[in-house]
Amino acid sequence: MKSVEEDVNSKGVVPIENSVEGPVGLTLDLLVHRFNLKIEREIIISINHNLLSKHDTNIEDIQDVYSHSQALAQCQNYLETRNIKPHFTLSTAAAAKSITEMKNAAAIGTLKVAELYDLKVIDKNIQDINNNKTRFVVLSKNNTEITGNDKTSIAFSLFDDNPGGLHDILGIFAKNNVNLTKIESRPSKEGLGKYIFFVDFEGHQNGKKPKNVLNIIKTKTSFIKILGSYPVANIY
Repeated sequence: MKSVEEDVNSKGVVPIENSVEGPVGLTLDLLVHRFNLKIEREIIISINHNLLSKHDTNIEDIQDVYSHSQALAQCQNYLETRNIKPHFTLSTAAAAKSITEMKNAAAIGTLKVAELYDLKVIDKNIQDINNNKTRFVVLSKNNTEITGNDKTSIAFSLFDDNPGGLHDILGIFAKNNVNLTKIESRPSKEGLGKYIFFVDFEGHQNGKKPKNVLNIIKTKTSFIKILGSYPVANIY
């Protein structure tokens, strides 16, 4: 995200939701609190995790495994049954790179990462649930045009003294016949009981109905941020 914000790269790709572990909190928090970037596309990909190690390491030698927190969580049962201790890294690629200098260690990552760092694939498809998909978003500084098959993502907070505030907001979508596809909440970081709500809904922010909904919501929230409108993804 930082590289896109600083124009080092024109686009960035980050995970935002997994079918097993749910939302990626770090991505949501950064989109709201730190970076002013737009979602211009979503990509949904089936995820297969693999256990990787140096070529001179056998599976019975492995005591520690390194990977991103989401990957470790998605392989939790596999690791527990083998008594392998998990360690968090910033990414699966960082995990793979780190174990090239370690003994009795492995990483969870992709086959491409194994090729990149010359690692041995000890075991394939070690995720606990086979129907494991991750939704990624492509970020840039640009808004997208209407395609006719779009969705919009927003984040908002409610006024503190507004009982039934969330119910009122959701009612606006219903009254305007705009379909919600996702709603979830994250702590606002401003104290217990204070939340930011994330909503995805069908349609482009510049479409007639969504635009009307957003204009009304702006008058009923203490904070709102449009994260982007983008084409609905195919599931791969």
